[in-house]
Amino acid sequence: MRFTKRFAAAVVAVCGAAAGLVACGNGDSTDSTTAATGTTAAGDEGSLVIYSGRSEDLVAPLIADFTEETGIDVEVRYGSTAEQAQLLLTEGDASPAHVFLSQEAGALGLLEDQGMLTELPAETIARVAEGFSSGDNQWVGVTGRARAVAYDSETVSEEEAPATIADMVDPKWKGQIGVAPGNASFLAFVTAMRVTEGEDATREWLEKLAANEPKTYKKNGDILEAVEKGEIQVGLINHYYWYSAAAEKGTDMRAQLKFGEAGDLAGLVNATGVGILTKGEGRADAQQFVDFLLSQAGQTYFAQKTFEYPLVSGVAGPEGVPPLESLSAPDVDLAKLGTVEESAALVDEAGLTVD
Repeated sequence: MRFTKRFAAAVVAVCGAAAGLVACGNGDSTDSTTAATGTTAAGDEGSLVIYSGRSEDLVAPLIADFTEETGIDVEVRYGSTAEQAQLLLTEGDASPAHVFLSQEAGALGLLEDQGMLTELPAETIARVAEGFSSGDNQWVGVTGRARAVAYDSETVSEEEAPATIADMVDPKWKGQIGVAPGNASFLAFVTAMRVTEGEDATREWLEKLAANEPKTYKKNGDILEAVEKGEIQVGLINHYYWYSAAAEKGTDMRAQLKFGEAGDLAGLVNATGVGILTKGEGRADAQQFVDFLLSQAGQTYFAQKTFEYPLVSGVAGPEGVPPLESLSAPDVDLAKLGTVEESAALVDEAGLTVD
């Protein structure tokens, strides 16, 4: 099963088709070890095994809170969302994983299409805002994240910064725009374009982007850092990277942020999400983990620590970030973003690779 040439090669070389948990992390984490220990929930055999496409430094504290609150023994394998999805596809029924925590909806949709997820209770799906879950209740959104453009305020005015997907491929940005072509969020963005604009229009957009000789990076954070240093003038990222940096450095950074024009794909709002894998079907601890992510404590953690949008009503959004309802995001069915393999193929075809 091909995810992309670069992902598949990396995951086979580094992780292999492991039958147990392996310490195979991504660039965002420094140590991929067991997150917490405790006692196993009654009726559940062995530790709850989570494959996390979210970085260790981001979610390990929250998982530790889960263990402290429930006493459930948890083992976590960290890696990029793309790596984790590929590993799950490679392992198949031999995978030890019970739960998959994903950076975006597309990877969850891919696993759903392969019959690797189990149906969640209707009451679980009902807790989350409409449009942020699987149409067949196979996965549920945890947080929302908006695509946005980071721009160099010393060389680009807010008015000049791209606000639409057409603006992003304007020739004036040749050699001055940054993207992360192998990142799950970028692939989900391309998938949304394929779903709404069609294959031909998406291929044309990617070819125009490639013709502009973009600087390519592994992660959104690398793009933001490049804008802050003046290495590039604009970069495509998720909104929370800027707000997390601003919380440390102040809002008067050289890199500033612009949200997409109302209704345009430049302002796509995707979702992080979670699904229970077939091996986790019937496990009370797996459902408890999903419930914890959607609890007041879980949703507040993401809003306050990572500046992501909570998807459960009654939970305050991240401070200083425009309310989710104010973004007028494009109407994209996130449940249809599972065809990331096709998107990856188009990205490869256009010649967009990580330097």
